[in-house]
Amino acid sequence: MTSAPQRAPEAIPQDTASDAAELAGLRRVPARRFGRWLAAVVLLVLTAQFVHGLVTNPGWDWPVFREFFTERTILRALGLTLELTAYGTLLGFALGLVIALMRLSGSQLLQVAGWLYVWVFRSIPLIVQLLFWFNLAYLYDKLSFGVPFGPAFITVPTMNLVGPMGAAVLGLALHQAAYAAEIIRSGVISVDRGQLDAAAALGIPRGRQLRRIVLPQAMRSILPNASNELITLLKGTSIVSVMALGDLFYQTQVIYGRNGRVVALVMVATAWYVILTGLLSILQYYVERHFARGSARAQPPTPVQRLRAVVAGTFGKGSAR
Repeated sequence: MTSAPQRAPEAIPQDTASDAAELAGLRRVPARRFGRWLAAVVLLVLTAQFVHGLVTNPGWDWPVFREFFTERTILRALGLTLELTAYGTLLGFALGLVIALMRLSGSQLLQVAGWLYVWVFRSIPLIVQLLFWFNLAYLYDKLSFGVPFGPAFITVPTMNLVGPMGAAVLGLALHQAAYAAEIIRSGVISVDRGQLDAAAALGIPRGRQLRRIVLPQAMRSILPNASNELITLLKGTSIVSVMALGDLFYQTQVIYGRNGRVVALVMVATAWYVILTGLLSILQYYVERHFARGSARAQPPTPVQRLRAVVAGTFGKGSAR
């Protein structure tokens, strides 16, 4: 048996070789970015001054901050803040999905009803909505269920029906639903209409089109705005202090009303809000990364992966030396 003749390596064109040799002989001059270096120095100096002021200024009252940061009443109030945020988010986005589908419906009546809901609840300030639900018994002493404009079969007194917690959840959820509806609607209309036409041509039911085609793609547009609304709702729960509901901000007000250490207690609430916002931002990053599958060939590395790459590169260079 005779082996197949091996192909000789292709010769590099003479012009290309000469150009490569000419480029290799050129002296490389790094770009001088004086503006970047100046901005970096200014930022470092300002950051150092700010940190130095935080550490050395006695007005921040850090011993009192450490005393109350993990105090039992503060942690209990923090739990109530998280509870209000969870209720407002879940109920708000569930109702917002319904309102968004109403606005996208082919029925003119449903479209108008959805638009009116969004218009009304975005127009009325949240504090007004909370006070309205908190004083519902003043306007309506009882709720009746029966024939419209006719006899009532069930009557429920409203005096103990809506307490401070119920008024807070109702106000936050209904207010959040108006914004969530527009966020969801914007994400749905960003999906190419041709995909729905193709799914309809294949006989895929409308409900499955929404669950398997529209929403997975719409989530890429929905998630950034929805995360902003979630963080805004987390901080906005402090407004329930007008109803003397013991959330994080209200509890810090009660404590500094007793001991007079306003700055330290406000910093306690601020630190917890910053920590919770950071955790929500991390969660947002990974959820967005999950729904980004299929939009790019390779997903961007996570912060942990980037840190590992930097550490591996640094120690790798050190060992190579």
